[in-house]
Amino acid sequence: MTEAKTSLKRTLVGKVVSDKRAKTVTVLVERRVKHALYGKIVMKSSKYHAHDEKGEYHTGDVIEITESKPISKTKNWVATRLVEKAIEV
Repeated sequence: MTEAKTSLKRTLVGKVVSDKRAKTVTVLVERRVKHALYGKIVMKSSKYHAHDEKGEYHTGDVIEITESKPISKTKNWVATRLVEKAIEV
């Protein structure tokens, strides 16, 4: 029963571009779409604010975010897991 419920929520994978706000990360999600008229594959991107309760994700990390109920005016996504850690220079 709980597995069917969780599958209804959307999940996206993107790169953290900002971790300056308290308990919030900004995630850039890129996708490839075909242009309607010309047929060329184009990169489209969207930024989402995701809730990060413990502050464990930092700029450059690739994370998975899951849709949730609204947390604030701009936040209705929650950071769920780390996909790839950022490379430290």
